[in-house]
Amino acid sequence: MKEKNLTLLAKIALVSATIIWGSSFIIVKDVTDSLPTSTLLTIRFLLASALLALLFHRNFKRLDRWHIIYGSFFGVLLYTAYALQTLGITDTTPGKNAFLTAVYVVMVPFMAWGINKKKPDGYNIAAAVICLAGIGLVSLTNDFTVRMGDVLTLGGGVFYALHIIAVSRFSEGRDPVLLTIFQFASAGVCAGICSLLFDRSEWSGIVWSSELVVSVLYLVVGCTAVALLFQNFGQKYTDPSTASLLLSLEAVFGVAFSVAFGREESSVKLYIGFALIFIAVVVSETKLSFLKRKKAE
Repeated sequence: MKEKNLTLLAKIALVSATIIWGSSFIIVKDVTDSLPTSTLLTIRFLLASALLALLFHRNFKRLDRWHIIYGSFFGVLLYTAYALQTLGITDTTPGKNAFLTAVYVVMVPFMAWGINKKKPDGYNIAAAVICLAGIGLVSLTNDFTVRMGDVLTLGGGVFYALHIIAVSRFSEGRDPVLLTIFQFASAGVCAGICSLLFDRSEWSGIVWSSELVVSVLYLVVGCTAVALLFQNFGQKYTDPSTASLLLSLEAVFGVAFSVAFGREESSVKLYIGFALIFIAVVVSETKLSFLKRKKAE
């Protein structure tokens, strides 16, 4: 395949992944009305891990103990992030959950500072200020209070940032697919333990309707396994700055689906907040390199 066509296909794959993830916020919102958070995450992560293990069984030839150790560590961080985000969505709207989660992109440079000693630059600082203003507009109600769901979602963003830092620090030289398989397995085990401890009293009330089964399968296959494959393929053949910008569209699609299905109470304040958070993500991830490149051309 020609390089130009491959690059285009990669960008389509990245956008497709963000569309799938964007649609998941509404589905998670509905599913958590029927399934406890940890029970849902147990099913989602363990089935996704098993599916990827079947699809990529040949990769196990490269397995060593570090894949298991680091993958398990990543999984603990990933479960905590997902758990906080999923708990948060029960007390906020899908659109707000999507945008507040995207704040992790702005957090990463500051949290990584203590590890790699690389001081955040002016773009990172500007993005943080813009993002903080956006969070205020999105999260604060008319009486200037913040819902618990918004706080939990932001907590999830912190752990997504920690997860990204850990992956970048410890995944070098190791098979990303194997790390992902053990990451999902570890997250599923963590969720299973929490489900046994806290969700058992609710299990008897779960009604497995056809709609619920389809929604859970969509989260497992589409939003976890397939979207991950799209992301891995897309990032392999796309410039990092472009890839990160495209992936940040997840939050935009999250709001778009939420508005389309009547789950979001629109207001000027809310959309200004969304716009500021999106601008902050773009500034932090790209450092406006696309503008510099255009000027140079």
